[in-house]
Amino acid sequence: MEIRAAQELSSDEKLDGLVLFISNGSTSAVPQQLAEAVEQLLPRLLESDDMPKKAGETRLLYGQAAPLPARVLLVGMGKADASVDNEASRFKAFCTAARALCDKADRNIAWVLPGVENSQVDQQRQLELAAAAIEVGVLTQGVYQQEKKKFPYQSVQLLNAGDNADQAVANGRILGQSINITRDLINRCASEVTPTTFADRAASLAGEVGLTCQIFDEAQLQKEKMGSMLAVAKGSDQPPRMVKLEYKGAGDAPFISLIGKGVTYDSGGLSIKPSDSMKTMKSDMSGAATVLGIMHAVAALKLPINVRGYCGLVENMISGRSYRVGDILTARNGTTIEVLNTDAEGRLVLADVLSYAVDDGCEKMIDFATLTGSCVVALGEDYSGLFTNSQDWCDELVQAAETTGEKVWQLPMCDSFNDQLKSDVADCRNVGARWGGAITAAKFLEKFVSETPWIHCDIAGPAFRSESKPERDGGATGVLLRTVLELLKKRTA
Repeated sequence: MEIRAAQELSSDEKLDGLVLFISNGSTSAVPQQLAEAVEQLLPRLLESDDMPKKAGETRLLYGQAAPLPARVLLVGMGKADASVDNEASRFKAFCTAARALCDKADRNIAWVLPGVENSQVDQQRQLELAAAAIEVGVLTQGVYQQEKKKFPYQSVQLLNAGDNADQAVANGRILGQSINITRDLINRCASEVTPTTFADRAASLAGEVGLTCQIFDEAQLQKEKMGSMLAVAKGSDQPPRMVKLEYKGAGDAPFISLIGKGVTYDSGGLSIKPSDSMKTMKSDMSGAATVLGIMHAVAALKLPINVRGYCGLVENMISGRSYRVGDILTARNGTTIEVLNTDAEGRLVLADVLSYAVDDGCEKMIDFATLTGSCVVALGEDYSGLFTNSQDWCDELVQAAETTGEKVWQLPMCDSFNDQLKSDVADCRNVGARWGGAITAAKFLEKFVSETPWIHCDIAGPAFRSESKPERDGGATGVLLRTVLELLKKRTA
């Protein structure tokens, strides 16, 4: 698939479609060879009240006469107002456009990009978002379908590109490809994405972009005394793995650590889930997939920063070897844990990986996990829950999310929630009471981060969506990848 920026429309290829982004009933400068036809088309649509008005609203026109291509897609941008025209609205519009015309293979499309005069988004960032949206838009969750519903374009011309456009497009493509790495891993079934195959995929990607990769097998995990993580893995025939990825782009500067929960399938263990609750449990490794996508992007973009990524990979299955309700586990940092629910396994995996990351040395850390249904109950499916022991560090992530438009919400971390984790037989237990479950899970994790500034991102709601929308496919979303990259870029500015 070719994506290229241009000031004028290429005459070397026949267009299968034209995308016009409409703001307040008008579009940006149209290529000269199409200008007269577009000038005749738009007033007719305005007169018949068929022009898209809302951001992301579309009108697909068929059978247009030459010189227009047969398909003309109008995409609404909403009002030309910087208070609402931001990165979130542009990315939504671009993703909608990308998905709308890729139902046939090998199409040649041209986009007339909107102006940026009244937007919070500058020209280069707009190009990045457009290129990323095209990469993301053509990938669906139908990994195993014989009859494909979306296809890569043959070519997309991005018109009204401005200066330094080629690098912006290249950066956007890296962003989109990294999001797709995350999405593809999550969308594949758990019999294909196991702890071992995930680790192999991470090693392969690391080799492609120059990351250092270390894979810890079961013997090495035992040597590291990761008793909490190993207990979760005991019931499965699939052996556990931990992946450590390292990117060093800033010399001797301290590292930021990213940690991902990678439960490649979660049956609940002996505290078994009902069948309906298992349907999407291939996505319980979304945190690890997010870390892998971010690390790929950081290395491919060659950001001047030092970052490490850690993925704790297990299956939570049932057998005669399964860990039990009532077991006492000893985590890597020596904390003893009373198991009261084997379906609260993600925190047990993260406990040891967080402890390892702290001892490995880092300035700050962020973990990502589809950790609790309680977070979805509290915030719905659109918001990621944030929990922290360092308000300044969390504020940086919130500011990055405000830039990208990804939805986050910080929840409290009051010490009173620790009372729910007290145990009569161990240092703590792995679950609290029913109420405030997302917070007690975060308070459990806090026991393993020492004094390191840390943010826990519970992505249980937005990481995997049950239905498709015009701007996105159902299934895995790659949530927070754009936000964390924005955070890391700001720290290099």
